[in-house]
Amino acid sequence: MNESITINGKVYYKNPPTEATGDIKICVLQRGHVLIGRLERDGSECKLHNASVIRSWGTSRGLGELAQNGPLTNTKLDKCNGLVEFDYLTVVFTLSVEESKWLNVL
Repeated sequence: MNESITINGKVYYKNPPTEATGDIKICVLQRGHVLIGRLERDGSECKLHNASVIRSWGTSRGLGELAQNGPLTNTKLDKCNGLVEFDYLTVVFTLSVEESKWLNVL
């Protein structure tokens, strides 16, 4: 059993869960930041597990092509160490992806 403590309604674990939860999403945030990972949302608090910044899409048909086909030859991903957290108000939009095309990258 994993020990935890709750402070002000937020749960903290002695050994944080390693299994990433949530669907894989491309998240476009304010100021042009584009990330991909497993999105977990609790109210306005968002966590992106196994996240990468999509520095270069490498597509000819935009983010939709990337969501559908997975990373392409010219796609540049910058892996983030740890967890990316942000407020939902910073989200411009999210894209659902063809998860089977992204599993080997995340």
